[in-house]
Amino acid sequence: MEKVAYDLIVIGSGPGGYSAAVRAGQYGLKTAIIEKDPKLGGACLHVGCIPTKALLHTADVWEHFAHREEDGIICQNPKIDYPKVIDRKNKIVAKHAKGVEFLMKKNKVEWIKGFGVVKSRGRVEVRGEQGTQQLEAKNILLATGSEARMLPGLKPDAERILTNIEILNLTSISKTLAIIGAGAVGVEFASIFNRFGTQVTILEMLPRVVPVEDEEISKELERAFRKAKIRVETGANVDNVQVLNGCVKVSATLSNGKKEDIGAERLLVAVGRKPNVEKLGLENTKVELDRGFVKVDRWQQTAEPGIYAIGDIVAGTPQLAHVATMQGMVAVGHMAGKPVRPVNRNRIPGATYTDPGIGSVGLTEAQARAQGNRVKVGKFPFAANSKASILGKHDGFVKIVADETYGEILGVHIIGPEAYELLSEAVAAIEAEATVETLMHTIHAHPTLYEAMGEAFNNVYGLAINA
Repeated sequence: MEKVAYDLIVIGSGPGGYSAAVRAGQYGLKTAIIEKDPKLGGACLHVGCIPTKALLHTADVWEHFAHREEDGIICQNPKIDYPKVIDRKNKIVAKHAKGVEFLMKKNKVEWIKGFGVVKSRGRVEVRGEQGTQQLEAKNILLATGSEARMLPGLKPDAERILTNIEILNLTSISKTLAIIGAGAVGVEFASIFNRFGTQVTILEMLPRVVPVEDEEISKELERAFRKAKIRVETGANVDNVQVLNGCVKVSATLSNGKKEDIGAERLLVAVGRKPNVEKLGLENTKVELDRGFVKVDRWQQTAEPGIYAIGDIVAGTPQLAHVATMQGMVAVGHMAGKPVRPVNRNRIPGATYTDPGIGSVGLTEAQARAQGNRVKVGKFPFAANSKASILGKHDGFVKIVADETYGEILGVHIIGPEAYELLSEAVAAIEAEATVETLMHTIHAHPTLYEAMGEAFNNVYGLAINA
């Protein structure tokens, strides 16, 4: 069996893996990327971030033209051609998969098809259609991502019991859909199909939806969902799931102790994601795990020198594509001897593409107070924003969590139109260690949605103009 020496072998071609490979190529490192699936791009591109946002865009467009009589646009008997919706989504995914393939060629990264197994420090075995290859490298980067967790006793299928994979390949819109889990995946699919006309029921075990967000954000999203006629049951425990007569029956105990059988055409299980570390060969190394996640230092290096890990398999950081990408930059920079800064947990933006959308960075109000900060809060509602009125999107607000003494920006939490885009100003401000006063004196163009940001920063000191 042939032995090949590389500076870096990347296992996994999701956003973190392929971005790290590109950066390694830019640094002149001889790099290979191993991918077990037929196409590059990972779960984010093929069954996650990109296809779901394509469907969310279609839901936005559909809602606009189906319900925009106030704009003077009358669309009589509009229809959704759902197979065409899926076809558009697939074309977007295919285009970007080709784009990743081009980036590998451009940066002289060798694409090796097969399943990568770490045999020891500096050695990887690839099992593929062409047999088994033994590869050698100075450094190995683990970027194998995650997959949907499933409830005990359940198995996904193509029609009734769904994960994020199966629901993206449906050819028809369900009349009814039950969703277990109100994290980002659950609420995004609820927002998509509710706007397509599906009767949606969300069951969440915890006391509130999007539980990682600021509590006021959770309350506002639940209020908006109920207004949109999405049934939301928090504090609900699922006792049993059965497929009967072509439908799904979910038996649950609700927060008031009442037991109820909820019927739906389909069930989406969205209860989190588990790291893909099985059969990766970590037992052949000194790599340490924490509840199945890989432990790393601030440079993304594991307990085995020369083996790094990034993305969804890493312990202690959010399972987000942009986190994986930045961790890849840190890891490759460290192994190449370039100046890099470790990922700061409090500067990671979160984005949830519901309607209304959610964007957040930094500490929630509860976290800030729990850490002993003297906190001042500024809020501004989109109901008082001119651009939001023009768009007909009045739900939500911007919330600033700041240090009372020095005006340090501790957290920014937005729910409303384009919240995930508006967040960029807050992320840059926190990264630059700007203060509330800096943003108060930053001119915000009118009329824009991001004026609400300036007003919220002013309102930390009770100085908002339009509230």
